Amino acid sequence: MSSQRPPFEPPSPDAAVFVISVAAELSGLHPQTLRTYERMGLISPTRTGGGGRRYSFRDIELLREIAELTSSGIGIEGVRQILDLQNRVTALVQRNQELVAELEATRDALRRTLRSRDAAPNKLPVLREPPNNPGQPGQSVVVWRRGR
Repeated sequence: MSSQRPPFEPPSPDAAVFVISVAAELSGLHPQTLRTYERMGLISPTRTGGGGRRYSFRDIELLREIAELTSSGIGIEGVRQILDLQNRVTALVQRNQELVAELEATRDALRRTLRSRDAAPNKLPVLREPPNNPGQPGQSVVVWRRGR
């Protein structure tokens, strides 16, 4: 009879698993500094039902980044602005990726439409009305053709 352990799966980077003393040690900061950063709104650890703080890997990375910025001479307000700008850049990059994917889907649809038109040049594409969804704005597509 062999006792095999199930494979260990590390928690996700967002899983709040570290108590404040461990987070302080991992980040190289004093626990009181972590409390101060929380009061200033630089970090928001998860709270347990009893009110204890729990930090994630991402929180630890953020604390290390804050420590690096402050040790290089940047004040707390400067750190706050840098973090805000980083968050904005991340959101803009994500939105840009979404728009690029949407543009590619639109281009693919246009290519398919043009191929079908070239296959049957005298036939106009069929336009269908979107389903009537109360409370949601409708969308319409208009196809203009020049006379041949």
